Amino acid sequence: MTPVSIRTVHDVTGLSAVADHFSDVWQTPRSTPPYPAEVLHSLVHAGGAVHAAYDGVRLAGASVAVFGQPASREAYSLVAAADQGLGVRVKQAQRAWAVELGARTMRWTFDPLVGRNARFNFVKLGAVGTEYLVDFYGPMADGVNDGDESDRLTVVWDLTGPGQPYDTGDTGGTGDPGDTVDREAAPGTHTAPDGGPLARRDLGDRYVWCRVPDDIVALRAADPQLALRWRRAVREVFTKAFAEGFTATGMSRDGWYTLTRPEAAS
Repeated sequence: MTPVSIRTVHDVTGLSAVADHFSDVWQTPRSTPPYPAEVLHSLVHAGGAVHAAYDGVRLAGASVAVFGQPASREAYSLVAAADQGLGVRVKQAQRAWAVELGARTMRWTFDPLVGRNARFNFVKLGAVGTEYLVDFYGPMADGVNDGDESDRLTVVWDLTGPGQPYDTGDTGGTGDPGDTVDREAAPGTHTAPDGGPLARRDLGDRYVWCRVPDDIVALRAADPQLALRWRRAVREVFTKAFAEGFTATGMSRDGWYTLTRPEAAS
């Protein structure tokens, strides 16, 4: 088995390789990477960190983080992408760097329609979704996001916890009790673009569940208009729930978010 190593990158050659990696992930020409090497170099010079994961000598993942506002004790992860199985190790490397410099939380955004990323953030790391951002970046022209609106979900990761993955079951994430039985017993509130249920809400008003497509990236490529209908349908559920004080706490294997009122999680 090839050994995997993760280390911070400071040199121009290494940062250029990371920029190429991000180009490949986001399907842009290497001449126009989403995170150019010179930008990465400036972020490192300003006190940020670029971590790279190597499978032997092959670059297999990378992440970029900076610090937030003064006195916030919070780091901000700009981007992270890694081969399957390496994501937790890359995030834990970010965590170790941030904690050593005094951070207590880390924040980042991701596309809420990408269920596998939601499951990673909530179930594997134990982060919590705290803010829904409508069309956060405006139009994006990369090969993954082109043709869609760039809604993003902000997550906050408590770095002072045990620092281990929290994968505890099918709906998981921070001890979330809103399980599949509860979800299926709850009345439906919205219909999804595919005709199935989109959202459910329990009668006790403690949980909202919202479904996302199996693979939004493939759907966006095959049927951009259908993908956009999903975007706007999920947006409606999330913005209403967040306005009422819910946070995102879990993601099931079959693509259902759990949104929880803070008093229900206590």
